[in-house]
Amino acid sequence: MKKFSSIFTFILLFISMNIFAQTEAVDANGLAIGGYDVVSYFQDFKAAKGDAKFSANHNNVTYYFTSQAHKDAFKAKPEQFLPQCNGVCAWGVAEKLSKFPVNPESFKVTDNKLYLFYDGAFQGQRLDTKELWIKDEKTYLQKLPAKWEEVKKTK
Repeated sequence: MKKFSSIFTFILLFISMNIFAQTEAVDANGLAIGGYDVVSYFQDFKAAKGDAKFSANHNNVTYYFTSQAHKDAFKAKPEQFLPQCNGVCAWGVAEKLSKFPVNPESFKVTDNKLYLFYDGAFQGQRLDTKELWIKDEKTYLQKLPAKWEEVKKTK
């Protein structure tokens, strides 16, 4: 019974780590936001993992897409689809002047701009910065441009 309990605990831990997995804006291989399709957020209204066979490079960063149509849309107007704050957590920039990794499944499109958020474990609890953002979105949107300029200057 003790062995079963340990295995069950491990499985729950593994699942929770993957549900709230964070990713860097651009990983060590130059892949943007864990391979999620930036066009899907706008056209399909959901987060969707792209496929390497539909990839495009923009400013030395690789983006994956779910279809050739999404890749073509991106290549025609990449700036239209790029996440704000270069893909780091928008709330982290606006509120904490920090570059937090994001959970690509935690996003919001406002005024045709993509904002990504941290959603994961923090000090033993779950922290969903999208929920915090939504509570005072208007203020964060006003603060974000100046805060992003400050944050961009840091490493």
